[in-house]
Amino acid sequence: MAPAYKLKYFPSKALGEPIRFLMSYGNIEFEDVRLIREDWPQIKPTMPFGQAPVLEFKGITAYQSIAICRYLAKQVKLTGANDLEDWEIDAIVDTVNDLRGKIAEYFYETDETVKETRKKPVFEQTIPYYMERIEAIAKKNNGHLAAGKLTWADLHFVGILDYLRFMVGKNLIEDYPSLQAMEKTVLNLPGIKEWVAKRPVTVA
Repeated sequence: MAPAYKLKYFPSKALGEPIRFLMSYGNIEFEDVRLIREDWPQIKPTMPFGQAPVLEFKGITAYQSIAICRYLAKQVKLTGANDLEDWEIDAIVDTVNDLRGKIAEYFYETDETVKETRKKPVFEQTIPYYMERIEAIAKKNNGHLAAGKLTWADLHFVGILDYLRFMVGKNLIEDYPSLQAMEKTVLNLPGIKEWVAKRPVTVA
């Protein structure tokens, strides 16, 4: 019998890996469909809003990676205990996504002159500004990003971390011990550890 869930994304970790982490953590069997990039022009019109990833289940095609993660987090019991904790989780996930967007704006710039002008502000201002504050939050929360415990915010951050490393060309958390500890915790969770051992090898 085919898995109830089908994830469609490119052959990379990036925005798809937090979703894979959550399903692996919850022992949710899923079909990991890796879209061929050369076929994307034909596939794109079939996607809601022309974007990936999407998660198909129960006749639904769910889109927006963070919304998918939030849904899955409820299924695997990694949300907050109350509305205040859920706000805390959502706030840090949105903050990490803001950082990703700022890095991506630099990384994907095709005009090399413009890209060079963006490099110094991103590396000397933006990244340290965000990382210092995210590290402080993790330290305050006993090695987690919200609510003082393991939540989907941790899985989201660690899931997207290799993509961030790829875009900046270095280990983004090398100077941040609380985030290093959090990464180790997440990668050693049953289910996620098994997924990481068997997943396709990709650079980001």
